[in-house]
Amino acid sequence: MTLSVIGAGYGRTGTLSLKRALEMLGYDKCHHMIEVIHKPGEPEKWLDALDNPDVDWDDLFAGFTACVDWPACHFYQTLATRYPEARVILTVRDPLAWFESMTATTLNVIRPRLAEPGNRNLGTELVVKGAFNGIIDNPRHGVAMFERHTREVIENIDAARLLVYDVREGWEPLCAFLGKPIPTAPFPRVNSREDFHEIFFGSRQEPA
Repeated sequence: MTLSVIGAGYGRTGTLSLKRALEMLGYDKCHHMIEVIHKPGEPEKWLDALDNPDVDWDDLFAGFTACVDWPACHFYQTLATRYPEARVILTVRDPLAWFESMTATTLNVIRPRLAEPGNRNLGTELVVKGAFNGIIDNPRHGVAMFERHTREVIENIDAARLLVYDVREGWEPLCAFLGKPIPTAPFPRVNSREDFHEIFFGSRQEPA
């Protein structure tokens, strides 16, 4: 089994909606951070991938034909090279709205862990260091980092295999890009701010 679709977009750009949409289109299954959170041992494997240039990608993605969100989006360029036939989807949204959503959800979960000495975790490595270059409380900086990532993906991926995509556009551009018929079911809309903690932690309350 090999990856057919690689998501290059950061979390909070509709990646869980895209995961569900891809699975509805027959990409079974689509890897997402939610799998890492709920499967013991997965965070350690991905932390090792940050340090190991010889990581076995086929093993990490065993059972998956697509990937979106962190941690995969951090490695989008490596994955695009490893799987040259795969299509790449860059999910985007208004950069300031993205930063505000990140602040209210993902960063709100990560922030307490930053005070724990020696606690190396995926949130710190991929999001705080990788996406934000260590600065998570400055909206202007956050917007600039998001825009830089968007530019870099567009510059690094051949336009013929790249879709820059806002999930609010629904089925049409996604299906046209992937050569799939448009489903009769509505496009999935999941993981609003209100859904976030329930989906990831089984509760609408913020985790301690």
